[in-house]
Amino acid sequence: MVNVSVALFVKLQAKPGKESEVEDFLRGGLSIVQQEPSTIAWFAIRLGPSTFGIFDAFPDESGRQAHLAGRVAAALKEKASELLVGPPSIENVTVLAAKLP
Repeated sequence: MVNVSVALFVKLQAKPGKESEVEDFLRGGLSIVQQEPSTIAWFAIRLGPSTFGIFDAFPDESGRQAHLAGRVAAALKEKASELLVGPPSIENVTVLAAKLP
């Protein structure tokens, strides 16, 4: 059974008119994180008309740090000024309980 103990919650606010591009960017991130063995769960979500998020979970802090140093994070940093109102809000969170397949 896979255990998760830490996660990230990232909130993104799209610039007006850039909502579909943010959505496409997030959908494209899935193929990248599927190659990260320490990213146990990854969700790209839409919270409102122009508000998006990413929630991802890891077995430990080293997995979380590897993800933060990975390709999705690098691509997000590169595209942020073009697509987002401001920098992404990145919160380190602790997973208290989880149900995974």
